Amino acid sequence: MLNVKNLTAGYEAKPILKNVSFDVKKGEFFGIAGPNGCGKTTLLKSLTHLIKKENGEIILDGKPIEKYSAKDFAKKAAVLPQMSPQTFSYTVKETVALGRYAHKRGLFHTWTEHDEQIVQSVMEQTGVRHLESAQISECSGGEQQRIFLAQALAQEPEILLLDEPTNHLDLSFQKELMDLLKQWTLERKLTVISIFHDLNLASLYCDRILLMENGEVMAVDAPKKVLKEELIEEVYNTSIQKQAHPSVAKPQMLLVPEYIEKNQSPEINDSFLTIGESHLVIQSPMPLKTLSSGVTGAGLGWHRSFMIRRVPPEYSHLNYQEEMANYLIENDFDPMETVGFMTAVNLEDAAYHLYRASAFSVFILVTAGTANAIDASKHEDFRDEYLSPGTINTWIFVNGKLSEEAFIQGIVTATEAKVKVMQDEEIIDPTTGTTATGTSTDSISIAATQSGEEHPFAGTMTALGQMISRGVYECTRKAVHNYRKRISN
Repeated sequence: MLNVKNLTAGYEAKPILKNVSFDVKKGEFFGIAGPNGCGKTTLLKSLTHLIKKENGEIILDGKPIEKYSAKDFAKKAAVLPQMSPQTFSYTVKETVALGRYAHKRGLFHTWTEHDEQIVQSVMEQTGVRHLESAQISECSGGEQQRIFLAQALAQEPEILLLDEPTNHLDLSFQKELMDLLKQWTLERKLTVISIFHDLNLASLYCDRILLMENGEVMAVDAPKKVLKEELIEEVYNTSIQKQAHPSVAKPQMLLVPEYIEKNQSPEINDSFLTIGESHLVIQSPMPLKTLSSGVTGAGLGWHRSFMIRRVPPEYSHLNYQEEMANYLIENDFDPMETVGFMTAVNLEDAAYHLYRASAFSVFILVTAGTANAIDASKHEDFRDEYLSPGTINTWIFVNGKLSEEAFIQGIVTATEAKVKVMQDEEIIDPTTGTTATGTSTDSISIAATQSGEEHPFAGTMTALGQMISRGVYECTRKAVHNYRKRISN
């Protein structure tokens, strides 16, 4: 559809673009990204022949763009530039209707039923149809952006070129606009070339991204191959962390504020622990990065409060997460900042200890009840109606900085240590008669202050892994002893 080869262009004999080469396929959503001043807008102006090239080729549908007349080019391509503060005394519909000019012939431009259908359709799709009689000068910046997009779409172009199209739009309209453009690339084979400041938005919607720096091409590829931490940090000269989007297979780039590196966190230990009759809580003075299987706060996130709530053995609630959230609110805890667990055991039987090394420490707390002891390898037909809240809850607080790999390895290490306790304590699955591996409702949480010594790994060969293994084993075994002692009395 579009081929650019060795393009050099700029202003007043000063080249901004230097040997830029890329191609765009029909029906592709193609993003252009890079820091301010890298040449993104200059490139877009070159593609629309607003700036004459000094060298190279720009071929549109097999034909050099300089061979197109203005009207013929407008039939092929439509442009949505950055917003201008100047507006005209036209109504919204009149402004959108200007997009039909490229399709008019002769001296007398007759307005046809087809023209009316196109204008009404694009106004509806861009959400401005209710404004058709309003003066464009009366519309907000976001509304004007959508009006000019409707004008561009009214040209019925094969290729649409946009300069930061989501500028001035709130989140809902950003998503609606990007969804609409993506839908048109898929269903109508519309080719979209767009400049993006927001790398995450570009990642979500673009098939490929052209990354620029100082007028040169740094990368052209799929988002997952362009949006790499090292490359983005180099081009944008800032600290970046790459994360997976939680719902789609697209990378997201997160800014890392410098103050985080300087912020020293206090050591999490039993001074932050409160044990009551109905719940025990660790209240951290700052958010901790957490990987958890809690009733609330499950998954990866940041949390300040960690609660194990005592419930009766017969506890049963269909909406247990909602019920737990309500309990947290009633007790002045924010469910969004709280990792919440449940247990039927006496909270006074919890076992906890702070384990220290020279450069880091780990605080571990375990509550244990073995009423639901189960051999996970044997229960193929196990059904959750047999569950009750007699469980082993494991908390691991690392006063250090963990990688995501270390979070996962820490949970694996802790689970291995727990299974060893079940073996050494000869805890039997009453259904199978074999040694249990845990209980049917075990939960675990590992949290880190994310300051201090860095730990890329937490397997059993590492100092951190060995401390977790030892701590979970000792605390779980003590918690089991406390539980057995209480039920035997």
